[in-house]
Order: sequence, then C-alpha cells, then structure tokens
Amino acid sequence: MQEEIEQKSFNIMISTTKLSARTVLNAVKAAIRLYQSKASQGKQSVRTLLRQNRGVSSVEISKTGIKGFERYAKKYGIDYAIRKDSSEVPPKYLVFFKAPDAEAFQSAFKEYSASLLSKSKRPSVLAKLHELVQAAAELPGKVRHKEQERGL
Repeated sequence: MQEEIEQKSFNIMISTTKLSARTVLNAVKAAIRLYQSKASQGKQSVRTLLRQNRGVSSVEISKTGIKGFERYAKKYGIDYAIRKDSSEVPPKYLVFFKAPDAEAFQSAFKEYSASLLSKSKRPSVLAKLHELVQAAAELPGKVRHKEQERGL
C-alpha cells in the first residue's frame, strides 16, 4: 500500500514537471515572437531589414540630412537602415528602406526634401546678426569722455 502511494506521488511529480517545462517553453517562444515583431520597426541594421524578405529599396543621401530623414521615416512608419559608402570622397550614405507601401515612402521623402529646400531658402541668422552689428557700428552715437579727477 505504501509503495503504491509512493509510486502515484512520484508519477504526479514527473507529470507536473513536464507540464511546467512545456509552459516555460511556450512562454519563451511567445516572448521571442513579441520581441521580433517589436524589433522590426524604425531604424535597424541592413541584415535585419533584408531578413524580413520584403522589397527593399535604396536612396543616396548626404551626411547633413540623415537626422532629418530619420524623423520623417519614423512619422510614416518606414523601416530603414543607413549604410556608409566610403568608396567615394566625400562618402555617400545609402538609406535602405522598406515602407508599408510606396506611397508612404514618397510622402516621407517629399516632406523631407521640402524641409531641406525651405531651410536653404531661409536667410542665415548669423549673416543677419553681422549686418546688424555693422549697421550699429556705423550709427553716430554719443561719445562719452570720462576723466578722472585728481585730488591733492
């Protein structure tokens, strides 16, 4: 009788261990799936972008405008990767992208190029400041002569 009880309790322990191992394994698999779905948004490596097996395109961009482009890419939900092509002097930067649709990328790039054009059309604040300093220097102003009195 005692042996039967020990055998049954031992079987319950083994089956519980198997059940908990399956549960842990399923939880880990779910966590990995969740991580992979979250990780494939926005800026990523070229390898990760190509691994997604969707159409990837590229565009050349200058170094000065990379941060500006990143802002518009995030706004439109475009997955992108930036790669430096140092074979040329000065180096060019290639932006590989994967957009939900072609229209989203066109809109993002259109907004980005419009912002670059508006920045180039705006006058420089430093140039305006130098002009104002020169104009202020040319204005006749009061000239004060301070003399120190000497007392004996």
